[in-house]
Amino acid sequence: MNVRNRVVACLFLVAAIAAKGAEPYGAAVIDGRIPGLWQTNGVVFYQGRPYRGVGANYFELFLRVLHEPTNHTSLEGLDQLGRAGIPFVRFAVAYDNADWRLFLDNRNEFFRRLDVVVQEAERAKVGLIPSFFWRFESFPELSKEPREQWGNPHSKTCALMRQIVGAIVERYKLSPGLWAWEFGNEPNLQVDLPNAAQFRKPGGTEHDDLTSVIMVSMLREFAREVRRHDPHRLLIAGHSHPRASAWHNTAEKSWRPDSQDQTLEILRRDNPPPLDTIAIHLYADHPVTQEVAAWAKDNREYLRAVRTLSQEMKRPVIVGEFGLASQGQNEAETRAKFEELLTAMEQAQVDLAAFWVFDLPSQSPQWSVTFDNPRSYMIRLAAEVNRRWHQAALQRQD
Repeated sequence: MNVRNRVVACLFLVAAIAAKGAEPYGAAVIDGRIPGLWQTNGVVFYQGRPYRGVGANYFELFLRVLHEPTNHTSLEGLDQLGRAGIPFVRFAVAYDNADWRLFLDNRNEFFRRLDVVVQEAERAKVGLIPSFFWRFESFPELSKEPREQWGNPHSKTCALMRQIVGAIVERYKLSPGLWAWEFGNEPNLQVDLPNAAQFRKPGGTEHDDLTSVIMVSMLREFAREVRRHDPHRLLIAGHSHPRASAWHNTAEKSWRPDSQDQTLEILRRDNPPPLDTIAIHLYADHPVTQEVAAWAKDNREYLRAVRTLSQEMKRPVIVGEFGLASQGQNEAETRAKFEELLTAMEQAQVDLAAFWVFDLPSQSPQWSVTFDNPRSYMIRLAAEVNRRWHQAALQRQD
């Protein structure tokens, strides 16, 4: 282990010991290694060595246990993924406001159920990337505030965020099963919309319209709270790719397509420090010029531009979701496009990517991937690419 790794590990342990009243899950940093993923100068590290990998989204991993503690089907699925060579999963900590009631009413029971998932991940050797606020735009309702209060660091909304994030990160910061922390699902798609009024809650006003200024403040406060407890793990916004007109949404409330420079400007804006990654989602269901960027002829060109920006910012690129839906009987075409997307990410040297989605019955048969349905090849292909990416990362160090 290099000197920096040893120093950070020591500081990590000191911080854990000094946390008054904290009872973190896990015993200690194993063998002096920093748990989870961390980055320096844009290179992701795992167990002290450079790392790149392909995992899966497992949206219901914890939600099944949260809603029905005796339902262990998702734990069985986690074990299957680990044995199949899938190294990590991204999952929802909660979906809507009702899912936070157990934490607020009976925190011990909430953690008892989440402990079960963390324990299984450790046993199966599958890393966890929890996404805290899947429907973040409705979270202020728990605090009885309009959504704009996400942008006020002194609001009840942000105070509740700190309570939840601080407790969860503090509990699991020593677990080798936790790989990274994510704010939520695609917050960037909700901001500066010309038609924002259509997305207000019932009875809502312009105070429920989300702006990029609010989002940037919200992400900063989330990242600062995580860093109070965990000094090293990757911090991920959870964004999709910017809308093809995101810059113009902000500047003039129009749907005019952005230039490449404008897209990159938005990526810089939407991933503020102390976030230390560039987060996007990328799908192959629609033409790139229509869905992603008018200036990019294909996913390869788009990802090359994102990779160039990441090198400039010294940040790893995280594709938190990728894939495409199956269309009827033509699974061969779906597979070909899936492989093209994997190749594009590999050539662009994406650091982490996770396909959408493992074992989600509500999205079957179009999206859900299982070991025994027609989309099962995605698991095998992801595992094969994962091995190549991992070896390429190790060779980079050697």
